Amino acid sequence: MNDVLRIGTLEFASRLIVGTGKYPSLEVMQAAHAASGAQMVTVAIRRIALDDPSGKTLLDYIDRSRVTILPNTAGCYCARDAILTAQLARELLQTDLVKLEVVGDAQTLHPDPRATLEAAERLVADGFTVLPYTGDDPVVCRQLEEIGCAAVMPLAAPIGSGLGVCNPYAIRTIKERAKVPVIVDAGVGTASDAAIAMELGVDAILMNTGIAAARDPVLMARAMRRAVEAGRMAYLAGRMTKRLYASASSPMEHLIAVEEP
Repeated sequence: MNDVLRIGTLEFASRLIVGTGKYPSLEVMQAAHAASGAQMVTVAIRRIALDDPSGKTLLDYIDRSRVTILPNTAGCYCARDAILTAQLARELLQTDLVKLEVVGDAQTLHPDPRATLEAAERLVADGFTVLPYTGDDPVVCRQLEEIGCAAVMPLAAPIGSGLGVCNPYAIRTIKERAKVPVIVDAGVGTASDAAIAMELGVDAILMNTGIAAARDPVLMARAMRRAVEAGRMAYLAGRMTKRLYASASSPMEHLIAVEEP
């Protein structure tokens, strides 16, 4: 009951953060958000269409009484653009939260570490609560934490790939060293990927395509919710030690001898 996720001054019971892109419709997205139990939803500020004839935008399909919006700077390729996008998000949504993304490669969508560090430093100085998307590099994650970021968000695999946790060693190392929440971002494709990531000890998972691109996004959202919860419980419980050889479930010691007639 007391196992809450703390990011800056905010607290969340759910450790699953979901996105808003790639859904077959905004109505399906809305239903998937509800099924996921997520209390934080990330929104790409540069992709909010303001010219819908109905007068509605993506934001109208998010229950802001129940969830916290995490604006992100997706689509930015330099620190300057990311900073400007974050400032626009603060004006539009009245929040200092920002998921910082500065892409360095258009094909892999891997982040640019130098530009990410530059943007993070300036945004933290400007009073933002910065959650930076970064590679699974323990050194860069440490530097982002030292700058003052409220969390670090290493990728599990390239964005939208669904490959799962490609480098569990790096993720575990980042978590062991970090004093801020570690949120796995990108690459989770199915429920088992989510459970594996959580069993490594990370504090939360952010996912979008794994839910949105499923054949049944609402059902997958429900599965991801349970996987994150199960993985977290397994981590807290502490797994058994792995052994090379068998170990009987019923110990052989102190067995009562049976005499032949």
